[in-house]
Amino acid sequence: MTILTHVEQLEAIYGTSPSEAAIAKVTSRLTPEYRQMIEASPFVALATVAAEGLDCSPRGDLGGVVRIEDDKTVALPDWRGNNRIDSLRNIVRDPRVALMFLIPGSSSVMRINGRAVVSVDPDLLNSFEMDGKHPRTVAVVTIDEVYFQCARAVMRAELWNPDRFLEPAQLPTPGMMLKSAKADFDQVTYDKEWAARAAATMW
Repeated sequence: MTILTHVEQLEAIYGTSPSEAAIAKVTSRLTPEYRQMIEASPFVALATVAAEGLDCSPRGDLGGVVRIEDDKTVALPDWRGNNRIDSLRNIVRDPRVALMFLIPGSSSVMRINGRAVVSVDPDLLNSFEMDGKHPRTVAVVTIDEVYFQCARAVMRAELWNPDRFLEPAQLPTPGMMLKSAKADFDQVTYDKEWAARAAATMW
């Protein structure tokens, strides 16, 4: 395997001059158009970092996955999950975050790089009420950079092409994956109960 170990080697392959559009698209705050795109996204991948390493966590919500507070700030509620709180542990120790938003049907991907804090402000938590429930925390992200990603990756993947969708039966179940990691795990019971458990603990 031939491995590149210096930036100069990369630049010899890719060059050092991104296109005008690749530079111009980066802004330090939300434009009206960027705001419209992010408000349309029900899904974001949240990347965080700390001394132990990296984490990238999927987040989803009805309507917009984040709430835009102003052109420099977005708020991301923490709804029910696996309770590992890897992302939140990282944020309280290192505020750097990256968010990548997907919009069903669109090939454009929105990205935010910034700094986050984890808030337990009662008014903020209450403002996200869903079915009488509230998030336990909200990540408040200050935007350093926001831009849209080249659409080629989504286009190559045909991500929204229903003819490319897989039937769930073609893939391992959650119970099967758990059993592959822990040999004595009860995959049958887990898979049998999973759908009802998820529906009852969505918020």
